[in-house]
Amino acid sequence: MGYFPFFIDLAGRAGLVVGGGSTALRKLEKLKPYGPVLTAAAPAFCPEIEEMKGVTLLRRPFQEEMLEGRFFAIAATGDPAVNHRVAALCRERGILVNVVDDREECTFLFPALAGRGALSVGVSTGGSSPAAAVWLKERIDGLLPQNMEEILTFLASQRAEARRRFPGERERSGALKALFRACLDRGRPLDQREAEEIWRQEGGR
Repeated sequence: MGYFPFFIDLAGRAGLVVGGGSTALRKLEKLKPYGPVLTAAAPAFCPEIEEMKGVTLLRRPFQEEMLEGRFFAIAATGDPAVNHRVAALCRERGILVNVVDDREECTFLFPALAGRGALSVGVSTGGSSPAAAVWLKERIDGLLPQNMEEILTFLASQRAEARRRFPGERERSGALKALFRACLDRGRPLDQREAEEIWRQEGGR
């Protein structure tokens, strides 16, 4: 059975990354854009983590009290015993945990991520083949318009207008789809005149 792809708001959530090498670095780099409050713990850190802004560094080996108040944790050390201890403590405390390269120890998996602004596409093979997940992620990434972030910002700004013009959910959904297709056709957000033409074509009041 595959893993269900929950999408969770991490903004302001406390996360702990145990490890200070290149693997921990990759996890921190993936997480940072989503706004969690990040702490990394290790006796020593690679230069890239040392220079990383917005991450609290605990320069000592993992200790149980480091998990206090954490919403999630990632065990990314090169020591299986340490990783196992982190995972066991997290499960006892109901803390989400990911253990690098050990699916059985994880309560959540890191997907291969493709995205533009508010759009996030996560690809997972349930740990069977990270290489396959990355392969598919790269192809998805290549399909996304470079200005998708601007298009999504525009579409979000039109939702209130769509509710005003189309009280019915079905009609409103159809109009927003038409707006999205028009943005894709033009490769950019619509101007006001173009948006008004879409509303008119869809029968909005």
